[in-house]
Amino acid sequence: MKSDLEVRAEPIRVLQILGGLFHGGAEAMIMSLYRHMDTSKVQFDFLVHTDQEGVYDKEIIDCGGKIHHAPEYHGYNHFAYKAWWQSFLKEHPEYHILHFHIRGTAAIAIPVARNMGRITIAHSHNTSNGNRVKAVIKNIFQRSLRKNATFLFACSEPAGIWLFGKNVLQAKNFYLWKNAIDVDSYTFSIGARKKIRDEFKIQDSFVVGHVSRFSPAKNHMFLLEIFRDIYQKNPKSKLVLVGDGELRESIERRICELNLEDAVIITGFREDVPEILQAMDVFLFPSLFEGLPVTLIEAQASGLVVIASDKIAREVQVTPLLHFISLEQPASYWSDYVLQYTNSNKRVSPLKEIVSAGYDSLQSTKNLQEFYLRISDME
Repeated sequence: MKSDLEVRAEPIRVLQILGGLFHGGAEAMIMSLYRHMDTSKVQFDFLVHTDQEGVYDKEIIDCGGKIHHAPEYHGYNHFAYKAWWQSFLKEHPEYHILHFHIRGTAAIAIPVARNMGRITIAHSHNTSNGNRVKAVIKNIFQRSLRKNATFLFACSEPAGIWLFGKNVLQAKNFYLWKNAIDVDSYTFSIGARKKIRDEFKIQDSFVVGHVSRFSPAKNHMFLLEIFRDIYQKNPKSKLVLVGDGELRESIERRICELNLEDAVIITGFREDVPEILQAMDVFLFPSLFEGLPVTLIEAQASGLVVIASDKIAREVQVTPLLHFISLEQPASYWSDYVLQYTNSNKRVSPLKEIVSAGYDSLQSTKNLQEFYLRISDME
């Protein structure tokens, strides 16, 4: 094996495999690492399962990365999907390390890659697939990951145990990689707060915020029930929803049904999330299940009070700003808890605590870069 310090003529190219390149937690984490990576040593390329343009596409191309598009998996194209991977890897021998941030289809691709001599990393970012039919299929598929992947990564211990089994924490090929952030980007700024509040015309409002993909796990319908109660008790309240996704139309319909059209702002995907967090007063996150959501680390870093469901990994509570509430509590209980912070004007970014807890992307990038270089010459 070559020395980690050996000078390479070309950087190693690590293929990051995702569903898409949108503002999800995994994508945000990978991009944070990518921005600090020494691309003369390690270059990220990306493989996504959509033809839709992602929010990070231009940035990736500008940094020297490449974006490949795989076919979506539909079950009936199982053998065609497997054949696509065989063809792709044959055409791209430069990808010796494949880092999978998806689960179900990774169970198909990883054995193919292993048989072709590639190093594979299966990365768990969650603690559930939900309870729909697709979730049952994913649960069956993903069980093979623990024995087929070369290395097993997880954002938290619960996420690792869920995907790879209860004994994974003692496995020699298991690594806990925290969802690190670019800490300095979240330093509280009065100027940024004013800029965003002026843009959204919420200058004198009590602002409840939420950042996530619009998907079932995020529990937006219950979030809207909570906010309706908040709004009834404090008509100066506004809800800012940052994100987009398959549930957007149903969320917009529900907003209308609750007569909240004038009180809810949907921003869509935004690249200035650190600034938008400055404009909020409370961050509300009643998810049904999570691994370790990077958005909650970001919210705490910006000095926000965070009120989240008890279904989220406890490791995310790295400052006293985060409070857990049971999803069994009614919306009125949640709203009363949120409204405690209506007149809370003190705002300090606890950056030292975030760094001490291991969520600094600079150090995380250094560690991951060294890991990639160390394993790059494995047979």
